[in-house]
Amino acid sequence: MTVFQALVLGVLQGLAEFLPISSSAHLALAPWLFGWRDPGLAFDVALHLGTLCTVLWYFRADWLALSRSVLVIAKSRRVTSPEEWRVVFLVIGTIPGAVAGLLLEDAAETAFRAPALMATTLMVMGVLLWASDRFLPQDRAIHQMTVRDALLIGVAQAFALVPGFSRSGSTITGARLLRLDRRSAAVFSFLLSMPITAAAAVLKVPDAVREGVSLPLVVGVVAAALSSWLAIAVLLKYVSRHSFGVFALYRIALGVLVFGVLAARA
Repeated sequence: MTVFQALVLGVLQGLAEFLPISSSAHLALAPWLFGWRDPGLAFDVALHLGTLCTVLWYFRADWLALSRSVLVIAKSRRVTSPEEWRVVFLVIGTIPGAVAGLLLEDAAETAFRAPALMATTLMVMGVLLWASDRFLPQDRAIHQMTVRDALLIGVAQAFALVPGFSRSGSTITGARLLRLDRRSAAVFSFLLSMPITAAAAVLKVPDAVREGVSLPLVVGVVAAALSSWLAIAVLLKYVSRHSFGVFALYRIALGVLVFGVLAARA
């Protein structure tokens, strides 16, 4: 892999991880479209280190409050405040994705990365994202979440094992189906990314390191960190005034493009 290829993939990872357009699909489709060697799932997860660092730093005040809540829960063995409940929700929301990841790890590295499947899931989730955001009210905030909400959003996150569904796209769509407002849906999606991304990094980053800590790998991780900061800042500001429709349209257009390339290469 060249430094340029790693830079492109890092930027794609950083932007697409937090925008609801599927970073995993972009990381798999870019080499396929341009004729590059597929870097594999271990490299993809290594790029997630950059986005993990970004979400930890961007929401550092939230993580500090959540960390204090963990200590309070451990000491009192009760859950009372909104911050303490948010800790519980993040734990509950992480479980479905963690279980699915362990059960479907092999398929996630092989069968799920087929271009036709990714094009289909990009388009299907695009329609669901648009419909949920277009027709459902925004009458609930993040502090009004329940255990049921956290579990259902966690189940939605599990679908992101199939590239094209998108982790942020699935969780934001799930949150909007539960009538959370756009900003609350985005914030909970971002916070929920940390546990599952950290777990994946613990499992897969050693594979990438064993292949060697090269300059392209470092460039990719740094590019992912910087571009993901931009994605978070832009999305949080954007959704306060606009719908997710533009992202749904992009997903559908990308799916059509992939099917067009498949047809041309047949």
